[in-house]
Amino acid sequence: MTLPVTIIGAGLGGLVFARVLHLRGIAAIVYEAEPSPSARTQGGLLDIHAGDGQVALQAAGLTDAFRKLILEGRQQFRILDQDGEVLLDQPDDGTGGRPEVQRGELRQMLLDSLPADAVRWGRKVREVRTLGDASHEVTFADGASIRTGLLVGADGAWSKVRPLLSSAVPEYTGTACVETYLFDADTRHHASARAVGGGAMSAAAPGKAIMAHRERGDTLHTYVMLTRPADWFATIDFTDPAATRTRIAKEFAGWAPALAALITDSDTAPVLRAFHSLPVAHQWERVPGVTLLGDAAHVTAPNGEGANLAMYDGAMLGEALVANPGDVEAALSRYEAAMFARSRKSSEEGAGFYEILSSDDPSGRLIAMFREGE
Repeated sequence: MTLPVTIIGAGLGGLVFARVLHLRGIAAIVYEAEPSPSARTQGGLLDIHAGDGQVALQAAGLTDAFRKLILEGRQQFRILDQDGEVLLDQPDDGTGGRPEVQRGELRQMLLDSLPADAVRWGRKVREVRTLGDASHEVTFADGASIRTGLLVGADGAWSKVRPLLSSAVPEYTGTACVETYLFDADTRHHASARAVGGGAMSAAAPGKAIMAHRERGDTLHTYVMLTRPADWFATIDFTDPAATRTRIAKEFAGWAPALAALITDSDTAPVLRAFHSLPVAHQWERVPGVTLLGDAAHVTAPNGEGANLAMYDGAMLGEALVANPGDVEAALSRYEAAMFARSRKSSEEGAGFYEILSSDDPSGRLIAMFREGE
């Protein structure tokens, strides 16, 4: 194995991979486009699953540190109708297998577990190309470049590394969400705080939903889901927060005030997140010296699995390389075969939520799906 291993992207998957290698004494350098760990908000809550995310953190030797980040009570889940009436309320009794943590705190925990010089910040990739000896050259935005014998693309949906392996490009799924936040909700937004409860809340109608999470403290993070063409969102001026809130809230006219207020009373400017997806069965032929993990390999519309799969990918890739240090290509082949199978399964299962959202009775189907899983 040519050292150090080069990882593009300091997301959760890339950092778990770097950590697993670090524990086994294998050098790795992570190159990240963001200028610093605090350059942007890292997203909301993540439920870390027992079967993949927690397995990855165990492989990274971080189970105890992870448990210190868990927000107790956040596994409560409730479904409301458009009038704010509770249709289902599942309390967090401490027995659930999907504890919730803040994504930013989880990422910082991973960063803290690596040597100080393991991540190179402000290294935006401009181009990646294959050299004649199966090594690769990575050129950054400032013109500097590096050469590496083992390149791992952990750089998300719009990966610069993926074109070395595949011509596939993520396509818009037809659904997007608009994110809003209410701060100090228990004191400033009483009705909305009561509606959301202590964990997660969902209220849905055909083609749209208001979903919210209670984050650390009494912050409510809302995801307003809308199945609309990309051109529809293009007509909204997201640089005008007040007009945006009014336009999005219009889609929920007649809904309970406590639900509508999650949009209209937002303490932040609404942010659009369009969902894109690679083909469900996305895979590629083996290319020496390079592979992908996480969204770079199998981005789908959010289904609760993305971060968990990315971390699991990172852990499994690390363990495959540790187990086969003298035959990197065999390790990569085994890793990819298993990754293709699990990502396809996850994509097929995850597509069900968006089909439910477009159905005639999304809340009823969500309740049925939830009870089937009990």
